[in-house]
Amino acid sequence: MTVVDAHHHVWDLSVRDQDWIAEDSPLRRDFTVEDLRPETRAAGVDRTILVQTITVPEETPEFLALAAEQELIAGVVGWTDLTRTDIADELARLRELPGGEYLKGIRHQVQGEPDPEWLLRPDVHRGLAAVAAADLVYDLVVLPHQLPACVRAAESLPQLTFVLDHLGKPPIASGTPDPWASGLRSLAALPNVAGKLSGLVTEADHASWTPDDLRPYVDTALDAFGPGRLMFGSDWPVCTLAASYGQVMSLTEELTASLDTDEREQIFAGTATRVYGL
Repeated sequence: MTVVDAHHHVWDLSVRDQDWIAEDSPLRRDFTVEDLRPETRAAGVDRTILVQTITVPEETPEFLALAAEQELIAGVVGWTDLTRTDIADELARLRELPGGEYLKGIRHQVQGEPDPEWLLRPDVHRGLAAVAAADLVYDLVVLPHQLPACVRAAESLPQLTFVLDHLGKPPIASGTPDPWASGLRSLAALPNVAGKLSGLVTEADHASWTPDDLRPYVDTALDAFGPGRLMFGSDWPVCTLAASYGQVMSLTEELTASLDTDEREQIFAGTATRVYGL
């Protein structure tokens, strides 16, 4: 079975700082495709999707060029300013760059926006419509309190496929699923939304999580989306704050072990391949 890791990052601190990383964090070093390759090989991962890390326009062209050089990377979810008036032209320009054919989606750090309804602003809505017109996907990186705005945005743009990164960051460490669970179910009820089984170990207690801590949240997502709209993502190297790449893969396999072969194939390859057009 082909395996796709639908969510990972790379960065080079000599190129630019990642100002979201704390000075004393073990993430404050370079993480490259060469660092990732042995991890994917050991885990049986064949292809990956490289996802933006920081909201600067230079990163996306760099990621596209990297995808053109690295056979492992099958697609890029990049960043551009959705509110710019020439957003359609900018998306077309990105597509014309070296590696532009690897551009599969756009993402913005909505989780950092103080306005919980940022996605509903008219200028953002215009940008999202341009993403849809360009036949690209929009990745949602949000917190649970922002899920209602995600629902309204997805309802207003049925022509755009949305992908919920990290399942909307459920409060695993606190063990209190609501209101996250109700928000997730409302979003999953929309046919133009898919989700990523990614970034969950870092929402749990980093030092003492167990598969059973995560199981209720994954089961909720499986019930809401179904395997055909869920995809595996490692969230490497951020996941290493709580688990190794191999542990994340093993965890996802364990939490989906009750599914049949076809359903697991959807989670580990089929959904990402279809949604991102790999």
